[in-house]
Amino acid sequence: MGQAKATFKIENWDEQPYAELAGGGKLTRASVKQALSGDIDGEAAVEWLMCYRNDETAEFVGLQHIDGRLGERAGSFVLAQTEGSFDGKEARGRLTVVPDSGTGDLEGLTGTGEFVAPRGGEATLSLDYEQA
Repeated sequence: MGQAKATFKIENWDEQPYAELAGGGKLTRASVKQALSGDIDGEAAVEWLMCYRNDETAEFVGLQHIDGRLGERAGSFVLAQTEGSFDGKEARGRLTVVPDSGTGDLEGLTGTGEFVAPRGGEATLSLDYEQA
């Protein structure tokens, strides 16, 4: 099993509300572009669905398509964000490689990981992976 660590930078964040909730919350959808560097190097496109509470904290789910390199291997793969939360200071979530989403040299990739994105700080992603 391999382990990859990367940092990522938000290059574009386009978030739009699609429903207002009683009590001041809202549901939103965000289309996000990221640049990753480190053991995972490349570009990512993420779609987030978020539920904000009236205190500006949130729960979210999403899919992240990464195109680039994992170590020495080139290709693309999809990470499913199975659960995540934003406590007003940092977003944190768990990730799972979507089965059969790997392309190129990353075909057969499986794995799980997490990301941490503090507001105003360096965002990190770690992934424990195997390749069939």
